[in-house]
Amino acid sequence: MNNTFENGILTIFPEGSIDTNNAEQFGAEVAKIRTEHPDGKLVLDLDELKYISSAGLRQILKLKKKEADFSIINCSSEIYEIFEMTGFSEMMDISKGFRKMSVEGCEVIGEGSNGIVYRLNPDTIIKVYKNSDALDDIKRERELAKTALVMGINTAIPFDVVKVGDKYGSVFELLSAKSLTKLIIADPENREKYVKIFADMLKEIHETPVKEGLLPSAKATAMRWVTWLKDHLPQATYDKLYKLVDAIPESNMMIHGDYHTNNVHYANNEAILIDMDTLSVGNPIFEFASIYLAFRGFGELDHKGVEDFLKLDWDNAQFILEKLFDFYFEGKDEAYKKEVLRKAMVIGYTRVLRRTIKRTPEEKEKIDYYKKQLIDLVDQVDSLLI
Repeated sequence: MNNTFENGILTIFPEGSIDTNNAEQFGAEVAKIRTEHPDGKLVLDLDELKYISSAGLRQILKLKKKEADFSIINCSSEIYEIFEMTGFSEMMDISKGFRKMSVEGCEVIGEGSNGIVYRLNPDTIIKVYKNSDALDDIKRERELAKTALVMGINTAIPFDVVKVGDKYGSVFELLSAKSLTKLIIADPENREKYVKIFADMLKEIHETPVKEGLLPSAKATAMRWVTWLKDHLPQATYDKLYKLVDAIPESNMMIHGDYHTNNVHYANNEAILIDMDTLSVGNPIFEFASIYLAFRGFGELDHKGVEDFLKLDWDNAQFILEKLFDFYFEGKDEAYKKEVLRKAMVIGYTRVLRRTIKRTPEEKEKIDYYKKQLIDLVDQVDSLLI
C-alpha cells in the first residue's frame, strides 16, 4: 500500500477492495505504516478503492477510535454511498472524490493566465486550471459567477468540479453557444453586428453597481503592478505613474477584467459571459487596459502574440478594437476615443511590462519596447480618468 508523509500528514492509498479476505491484512499494513510515522494526521485516500465490505468498515471504525485526527478523501460515489448508508459519514470526516475527465482532442476556445477553456461537446465547456491546487480558485470563481448572475449579468455557472489528469476543472453548460470570435470568423459579413453585441454587454457590465466588499478592487491590483516596477523604471516616471493610478477614484461598478471575444458567447439571441475569475470593481479604464492588450498590445512586436491569444487574425482584432470604441463611446469624437485608448495603454503597458519581467526576463526586446512605450506615455498624460 503506497503512502506519503508531508507537512505532518500521513496519507495512505488503499487499492482494489477491502473485504473479508484482506481486511485484517489491510488493518495490519496501516498499523505498520503508522508506526513509521507515529505523529500527525492520518488520511485514507480512496481514489483507487473499488469496493469495501462490512469487514473493511470494521477496520475503518478501529482506525477512527485510535486516531485523534483522521479523515477519508476521494471516495467514489459508490464507496461514499456505502459510508452514507452505514452512518460513517456522520461519524467522521469523509469527502467524495472528483469525476475524472479527459480533454484530449477537445477544441480550445480560450486561454488566460489561470486556465484553458475547452469545448467538451456542443452543450458543455470545461475550464482546466493551470494551478494543480486550484480548488480555492474554483470556489472563488463559482462565487463570483453567482454574484454576477444575481446582479443581472448573463453568465454560465459551473455545475461540476472534475479532475483532468493532475489538475482540476470546472464544467459549465453552454447550450449550443459559440464564442463571438468563432461567429466573427464564420460570418465576416456580419462582424460589426457581433462587435455591437460585444460592446452592449460591456456597457451592461460597467453599469452594474456592486455592494461594497463583494468584489476585489481593480485599482488595488493595478497599484500592486505599479509598485512592483519601482526598481525597473526611472524615478521620475515611477513617481508620476504612481500618482496617476493612485488618483483614479475607487468605484463600485463592475468590470470583468479579462474581456475579449473568446469570453463572450452567443446563443438564442443572448450574450453569455464566461471566465469570471478576474471579476472586480473599478473605473472602466482598467477594463480598457486589458482589452487593449488582448486586441493589440500583445501583438505589437509580433502579430502572432494577439493571434495566438485570441485565435483571431490581426486585421479582425484591430477591427473589433476600433468598432468597440465606436459603439461604447457613441457620440464622442475621435479625439476623445484616442485619449481614452492612450490612457488605457498606460495601465496596459504597466501590467505587461511587470508580467514580462517576472515570467520571461530573457525577452529583452519585449521588455525594452514595453518600457519605452510606458515611459513615453507617462510623460504625455496628466490624468487617467475617463
